[in-house]
Amino acid sequence: MDLDLSGIKTEIGFLSSGFTFPELKLVVLSDHQIFSRYFRPKRKRFKEGVALSSYSALSQGDFVVHVDFGIGRYAGLNSITVDGRKRDCLLILYQGNDKLFVPIEEFNRVHKFVGKEGNPHISRLGGASWERLKSRTKKAIQDMAKELIGLYAERKAKPGFGFSQDSLWMTELESTFAYEETPDQLLAIKDLKSDMEKSTPMDRLICGDVGYGKTEVGIRAAFKCVLDGKQVAVLVPTTILAQQHLMTFTERLEDFPVKVEMLSRFKNRKEQNKVVEDLEKGKVDIVIGTHRLLQKDIQFKDLGLVIIDEEQRFGVAHKEKLKQLKKLVDVLTLTATPIPRTMQLSLYGARDLSVINTPPKERLPIHTEISKFDPELIAEAVLREMARGGQVYFVHNRVQSIESMRRFLNDLLPEIRIGVAHGQMNERALERVMLSFLRGEYDLLLATSIIESGLDIPRVNTLIINRADRFGLADLYQLRGRVGRSNQKAYAYLLVPPLRILTPDAKKRLKAIRQFTELGSGFYLALRDLEIRGAGNLLGPQQHGFIQELGFDLYCRLLDEAVRELKGEKIVKRPEVKLSFDLDLFIPEGYVLSPQHRVEIYQKIADAKSMEDLKEIEGELSDRFGKLHPQVLDILTLAQAKLIAERKGIIRMTLKKGILEIEFDPEKDMGRKEIEKMRRKLDYPLEFSTKGGFRIKVEQGKDGNQAGFVKKVLQKI
Repeated sequence: MDLDLSGIKTEIGFLSSGFTFPELKLVVLSDHQIFSRYFRPKRKRFKEGVALSSYSALSQGDFVVHVDFGIGRYAGLNSITVDGRKRDCLLILYQGNDKLFVPIEEFNRVHKFVGKEGNPHISRLGGASWERLKSRTKKAIQDMAKELIGLYAERKAKPGFGFSQDSLWMTELESTFAYEETPDQLLAIKDLKSDMEKSTPMDRLICGDVGYGKTEVGIRAAFKCVLDGKQVAVLVPTTILAQQHLMTFTERLEDFPVKVEMLSRFKNRKEQNKVVEDLEKGKVDIVIGTHRLLQKDIQFKDLGLVIIDEEQRFGVAHKEKLKQLKKLVDVLTLTATPIPRTMQLSLYGARDLSVINTPPKERLPIHTEISKFDPELIAEAVLREMARGGQVYFVHNRVQSIESMRRFLNDLLPEIRIGVAHGQMNERALERVMLSFLRGEYDLLLATSIIESGLDIPRVNTLIINRADRFGLADLYQLRGRVGRSNQKAYAYLLVPPLRILTPDAKKRLKAIRQFTELGSGFYLALRDLEIRGAGNLLGPQQHGFIQELGFDLYCRLLDEAVRELKGEKIVKRPEVKLSFDLDLFIPEGYVLSPQHRVEIYQKIADAKSMEDLKEIEGELSDRFGKLHPQVLDILTLAQAKLIAERKGIIRMTLKKGILEIEFDPEKDMGRKEIEKMRRKLDYPLEFSTKGGFRIKVEQGKDGNQAGFVKKVLQKI
């Protein structure tokens, strides 16, 4: 009998639990009933959120770096009149109050100075010291890059162990991950597996903001290693982080025959000896530990992978031991020090590098408040968190007075349960407090900054830091990363003395941490402080000084050149095109009111590397400010002309009284054929000159729009 199914509507959905249908002898079970885990449904892949405002936006008084003239102080956007034509220029002040006016077409040669807090050395206009500094830095960068690339090549030449391709067990482990992987996470995992399957030792660095899922990448790498019968060592800087990783690894791998152990001061001598013995016999698959893992008595039966969490926190002697390990086995290094895209691209040629920049889905920005110490605020924050079933971190970074603070909090909030944790406690007592807090037996953990490294408790979504002015920007950022690790709104309260008694540097740090609350803003904080430390961690401390002296953007540009040269790439330096037009070149105030916005637009146009970039800028301006003003259209047209000129080997263009003069690079070979072709294509009056380099003069005639005329000529020659 044919069934009429036309009236049946079919939908795809998700079941919270299964059901039985006795008449059809049918039982339907949901996936979490079968696997005893809740699987979060995979939704459509998400795109990255709204971009943050650029870190390089200039404000009056900022320090800037001009590639040719050095470090000066930005004094605002100035309109000047040259030959009766008005144009906008950046005004930069140098030593002796010397002034430099930078025309809008050369804004790409100016960058905001990014270095450590404090004032850089202002350059002197016209001296040779800036060029000497650039030359010295380039030499030091080349030496460092040579060493990096040498190590990279040496490792690639040594035989290693090629791990098997993913098995069914790996697929099962990945399917039990309760979250949706971010695109960056998936790419990092793919690159990591590809490295491990090669027969050369892996040395991959994974950088990701606080709470962006680096540990899951490490777990999958460890499992891949264990599936081939080899052992894994996970090296962490603190005992608390070791305990955290032990719980995370154990929970993720509990359905598989994998033995995970820990070596740290949380275990007594007898327990440690047992783990050491089992490691040598191959009874332990994954061992997680502090620098205890690097001591002489540790012997592995068959070590295949070392995972290092926050390598920069280990001492010099430990790093030497790690260097030896890197030559023998696969090494995966995890770090929360964000790396800006500029440096990331430069280093791709020198190290295997993965960057996780996308935040996990449903992650919310952390609400950050700076306040003077206020008992009412503390009570309100703690009680609000408890009312929604959460827990609180209270950071008080002085062991001597931590008990006084506990008594104060007990008097203020007698109904809450308080645990105290600091580094000078007995190991067993510290472990008990941390585990009790993890199990929810305390409402508030009063601790020193020992909670800074990697502690991951999604129920904790309120953080209070006492005397936040005494912490560095990196420490504040890391501490704030301990909350907001779920889809709950998180709160961070930075308690400080009255603002009038704070140091200028402390005020700057607090302003920066409050300003950068958006997801992924570690990237921008990095450019204030973390980045400089991160560069030292990655490139060696000797590079710090050069970054401080040159600024980060120029340092990255030199690094990129050095790496490419050492790899044997031919670096084609396009000549910088000098422009001089008797046109009004400025964005009218009636079109874009804010001088700061005008500077940002000029910078974007000057930095554009392709016609597509300029098309995007044009679309953005139309969206934000309405139909393009004719003068703005002229600026964009001339920017297009400049890109064409760069490709054609032109070094100078001048337009005065309807005559366009174009000068070519002396090294460009202009033969008779090229000149003849040019003459045929241009239907304007022409004049050629070869004295001191090849030049042409083109008369505009009746062609109305001057900027359009320049672009048309360049397209035809």
